Amino acid sequence: MQTHEARLDALRKQLAKDGLDGFVIPISDEHMSEYVGAYAQRLEWLTGFGGSAGAAVVLANEAAIFVDGRYTLQVRDQVDGKLWSYQSVPQTSVAQWLGQHAPQGAKIGYDAWLHSEGWVESVCAALDKRDAALVPVAHNPVDAVWQDQPERSLAIAVPHADEHAGQSAHEKRAAVAEWLSSNGYDATVITALDSVAWLLNIRGTDVDHTPVALSFVIANADGTADLFIAPEKVTPELIAHLGNAVRVHPRKRFVHALGEMKGRKVAVDPERSVAAIFHALYQAGAEAVAVTDPVVLPKAIKNEVEQAGHRAAQARDGAAIARFLRWIEVEAPKGGVTELSAADRLQAFRAEGGLLKDLSFDTISGAGPNGAVVHYRVSEETSRTLEPNSVYLVDSGGQYVDGTTDITRTVWVGPDAPHAEVKDRFTRVLKGHIALARAVFPKGTAGSQLDSFARQFLWMAGLDYAHGTGHGVGSFLAVHEGPQRIAKASGGQAGTGQPLMPGMILSNEPGYYKTGEYGIRIENLVLVEKRDIAGAEGEFYGFETLTFAPIARDLVEVALLSAEEREWLDTYHAKVRKVLAPQLSGDDLAWLDAACAPL
Repeated sequence: MQTHEARLDALRKQLAKDGLDGFVIPISDEHMSEYVGAYAQRLEWLTGFGGSAGAAVVLANEAAIFVDGRYTLQVRDQVDGKLWSYQSVPQTSVAQWLGQHAPQGAKIGYDAWLHSEGWVESVCAALDKRDAALVPVAHNPVDAVWQDQPERSLAIAVPHADEHAGQSAHEKRAAVAEWLSSNGYDATVITALDSVAWLLNIRGTDVDHTPVALSFVIANADGTADLFIAPEKVTPELIAHLGNAVRVHPRKRFVHALGEMKGRKVAVDPERSVAAIFHALYQAGAEAVAVTDPVVLPKAIKNEVEQAGHRAAQARDGAAIARFLRWIEVEAPKGGVTELSAADRLQAFRAEGGLLKDLSFDTISGAGPNGAVVHYRVSEETSRTLEPNSVYLVDSGGQYVDGTTDITRTVWVGPDAPHAEVKDRFTRVLKGHIALARAVFPKGTAGSQLDSFARQFLWMAGLDYAHGTGHGVGSFLAVHEGPQRIAKASGGQAGTGQPLMPGMILSNEPGYYKTGEYGIRIENLVLVEKRDIAGAEGEFYGFETLTFAPIARDLVEVALLSAEEREWLDTYHAKVRKVLAPQLSGDDLAWLDAACAPL
């Protein structure tokens, strides 16, 4: 097996062979996905970094890796600092770094199938100052030196039944066609894998934990669509499901189809479509109009069938979580439970229900100091034992055909009572969680306007957390879904300006992290719903909490809670018991009764 140093050396030799002075390696695929298939994990193969967001630049004599605040600790654990310099985003960027480090007159290569058009423009502008050029490559040089690179998945694509989708693919295509016609567009290119899956009501297993099939769609103003997908993935059942209005082509014909769009006005999402698609349309003589994917907002606004499915999935998932939390309470203080064995046990509890399709992401199972790593991913090398008298954080989720779950619980591993500082921090996080859960806000309110609700009690103690408070969640789709988001508006974070609308599902997940000691996060999913308020002057919204599992009562400093906050927690626990009790028995039920008792 090659070392990461040998891989970096091999890439540099390939770049010299290709006449390039440098190359940019993102975590991305041809669909601008957040989570990518094994074949596209180029950054991890090259550097060892296993996070879900980041990029690297390789020059002849230096190399840099770029990550945001979620991965500051992880990148130093996984990537050799003798080979790579660590760069923090958004304090710097690939464009800024290249503007300072690219050799004068250099040719810096990039794969146009892995970057957005906006990214290309920003890097070109930075390189201009050094008379350097950004050059699209015909073949990715990482692929040339990655000898055992996995192939793209050829798993079949399957229909997603209307009984779970709540709307037929025909109706969805008709709505897109109406949007195209009303805006004077001839077609739109749908590249995001979850958008393709939602539009055609299909699912797949091509990306770990996200039930999508590798494919592209061109949707037309006459209501027809062209699907580009590997022939091995297509079955008679899928053809029957798609119907006569959806033409199926081999995936490799996609670029050819773009080349045939001369004279057509084509809507393309600049955030979700790679630069190569824009380049192909320009070269064909088409008019490419940069506009948001018309599927994104309808996908985010769950219909009544999807909402009901989510509630059913959450109830099922909550029972598994409750059984797991009791197991942790009994077994962890004995000293034999590790982060890995805990994650495996939790997955087993979910699987025992018989309806689990997959996890919705790799379980974040963080004991003690590992819990302070926000997006920690446990491995054989890093797995810690859940020590007695310590904090354990577990962030996990399941993919069910009727819904996608995401929940975080933080618990104290006994036998002694929790430390006063831990209780204080936990209660401040809880107060923020409750404040957001109870929020009432007028139509038009964006996620950024609600973010401080969850942070205020930490701020009062001079504390904060370096991640967003809430992300959108799909319906048996991506666990991170746009366009809605609850986060600080600074830093140009996507989605923070999107108004929250009834039917949207988001996470509510404030946290606190003490580096080297412990992490705390409390996460439920919530549904935006209309609120009837007597005398209201306008339309107002609030949140329905969808997630049901006990919150650790022994970590709550009751004196810090207001009467309203105590009432919220007691009411929440009463609902948890009502939802979960019919699914539990024996010791599990007895534990639930105690865990949900009023404060």
